[in-house]
Parts: sequence; C-alpha cells; structure tokens
Amino acid sequence: MDKIILQHPHYLEPFNERARDLRLQNKPLWLAQRDVLSRYTTREIELPATAPLPPTHEPCLVYQDNLFFDENYINAFIQEAQKRKTASQAAFSIKDAAFREHCLPLSASYTKTDDGLYLANLWYYPQGTEGQTEALPLVIDLQARELGYYHIPTYMAGISGELIYQVPLRSLIAIDTWVHIFIADIVFGLFGRGARFEERSKHDPWFMLKVLGSALYEGKQVLECSRVVRIGRNCTIDPTAVIHGPTTIGDNVTIGAGVVIENCIIGDNVNISQGCQLMLSVVGDSCFLPFRASLFMTTMMDNSMVAQNTCLQMCVVGRNAFIGAGSTFTDFNLLSAPIKARDVHGNLQESNRHVLGGCVGHNCRLGAGMIVYPARMIESDVVLIASHERRVIDCDIRYEDSDHHKLPNATLHKRLYPRPGEANEATW
Repeated sequence: MDKIILQHPHYLEPFNERARDLRLQNKPLWLAQRDVLSRYTTREIELPATAPLPPTHEPCLVYQDNLFFDENYINAFIQEAQKRKTASQAAFSIKDAAFREHCLPLSASYTKTDDGLYLANLWYYPQGTEGQTEALPLVIDLQARELGYYHIPTYMAGISGELIYQVPLRSLIAIDTWVHIFIADIVFGLFGRGARFEERSKHDPWFMLKVLGSALYEGKQVLECSRVVRIGRNCTIDPTAVIHGPTTIGDNVTIGAGVVIENCIIGDNVNISQGCQLMLSVVGDSCFLPFRASLFMTTMMDNSMVAQNTCLQMCVVGRNAFIGAGSTFTDFNLLSAPIKARDVHGNLQESNRHVLGGCVGHNCRLGAGMIVYPARMIESDVVLIASHERRVIDCDIRYEDSDHHKLPNATLHKRLYPRPGEANEATW
C-alpha cells in the first residue's frame, strides 16, 4: 500500500515547531506515525498541504502529518474501509464523547459536514487516487471509557465533584495546540494504555493467567511484575523504588531510593534521583529529575531537567529545557472561572478543562521559585530570572520578554527555535 503524507504548515506555540517534529509518547510524531503504519505501507510520498495528489493505481492511505493515531484506530479504519471497497475519509460523530470532549476544543483541523459529522484529514483509496470519486465519511467509534477522579472538591471540577476524562481504546487526534499534546500523551496515551490493559484483563483469561503467573514466579504484586513493567537494558534501580504498571522504562536508566513511578513512559538515559514521584507522565530521553521532583500527568521532552522540590501537574515541557528548584505550576483557577488556552489562531478559547497546567517551549531556562498560572505558555528560547519584579507568571511570555536580553552576556544563550519567517535570527 502507498502512503501519501500531507505536510501541515502550522507551527505550534510556544515551541515554534511543526507538530510532526514534536515528541508524543517519547517519539517524534512522524516516527510514531511510521511505526503504526509499517505493517500496511511499503512506499512513502510527502507533499505540501496544497499539492494535488499524484495518480496512483495501488491502494493508498493519505493523511496530514499533524495527526496522532494508534494501531487500534488504524486497524479498525482500514478494515472497515476495505469492506466498503470505496474511497473513505475518517469522520467523527459529536456523540463520540472522547472526540467531543478532547479532540474538538481548540482545534481547526476538522471539517463539519451538513450531516453533522466532523471529517479528519485521513483518507483511504482502495484503487489508488487516479479517477476516484469523492471519499465518503467513515465513522470509527473511539470506544471511550469514563476514567478519572471522583468525589473531589466541587470547586476543582464543577458541580459534579468529578474530574474525569473520556479515555478512548482507539485514538486519533489532530495536534493543533500544546493542549492536544497533553491530551494525546496523557489521556489518549497513558490513560488509554491502562484502559486497554483493564479491558484485556477482563476478557482474556489467558492473558490474566500469564500476568498472575509472572507475579507469582517473581514474588511481586501483579502491577509490579515484568508483564506490566517493561525495563530496558543496563538499568540501575534501587530496591526501595516502587514501580507500578503499565510502565515502560528505556535503556541506561538510573532510579534512586524511594522513587515512586506509576503508569509512566521513561525514555533512555534518564536519571531519576531519590524521592521523586512520577504518575501518568512521559519522560523523554536523557532527562534528569533531581531529588524530590514530582510529575503528575506531565510530558517532558528529551534532554530536559526539572530541579528539586518542583512539582508539575498537567504540563508540557519542551526539549532542552530547565525548570529551577521550588517552582510551582498552578493548575486551576481559584475563582472557578473556565480555563482558557490559545487556539490554533492564537485566540483565547475555553479549553474544556477544569484543571490544566502550563507549557514551556524548547531551550528555556526558568529560575528557582517561579509561580506559573494555569494554561500560560513560555515561548522557546526564553530565560526567566526570579526577581522582585518577576516571580509570578500570569501571562504568556514571548521571546522578546526574556530576561536574558537585559544581561551583558546575552550572547551566551543562543536562539535555536525562531518563529516562522525569522530564520535569519536563529542565533545572536
């Protein structure tokens, strides 16, 4: 099968990078797409978004490169499209809870039809692209499950007292903003992996017997055995660390005493020091967490560091970033006002999240003791130095606001991620 990739030209704030180059589930998005489709496709063609499709006579899959999808969705989509034997385009119903609650807010990548469906930029052509008629919508249910935290204070989750997510067993979402990275990594990624583990445990007795057998043989609890906690090569893990699955740990990882890890993805060459706590988080390759750093439902891209006594909740941190000791990223409005975030056009819109942290771009340096308000963005290449004038971040911070501009040795901090059209200003 041929594969045609349409380039999405939009650069995501605050990273100043296209979605295809950002990491999701600790993989560049373009590589995650390639891995999922490897069993189906043999030839790849990449085109600008506005370019006409080349004529092909082989079965063909076409998609835009800002889509995050998993194997479960692609399998269902291709199987149903092959049964129809006609050109098909991925579509969603507003009744699909996962799509309505998590994919649609802040996005501009879906086209609404007269029938009330929402079309995604994913097509299947069973006879190739040449001479094909218009593709018909194909609705694939994401099979959402309601998961989250119940009976919490109502001021954190509306009148229901519930902080819940619609977790799909199949995932497809367009990455238009940093909030969609959070959804793809945490809700659709880690929560989804846990939901699939639970479903398989309920309906596949042989799988559950294998898990129980491994736990008995290893003398561990079920969620600690090797069937649900996958550990790479050459890792050093203190015996007092507590690691619950489903969790994946890469190669050359060091985990210190008293560390608690639950349902996480840990990349290669990661150093997690004493007393750190990680829950439902993705830690990229070569990251460093000194003692008592904490991550909750947070993504760290590669080569970043969160210093001691800092807690990040529901945040996204870019690559090569540093967040100083004792910093706090707040995650809900004290007056229960709806949390707003920037949409694909840069306008503030309701994020449909009662609780949401902030986002730090690539190559940022944040000093110790900073307080960041919910849903605020710090653009790539920014340096923030804690001072009497600036310790509380209550608005988005752009590169022009960076504190290093005021320093005589400003040239020591290179600008690596300029905005589109500013390529000539990549360095000082």
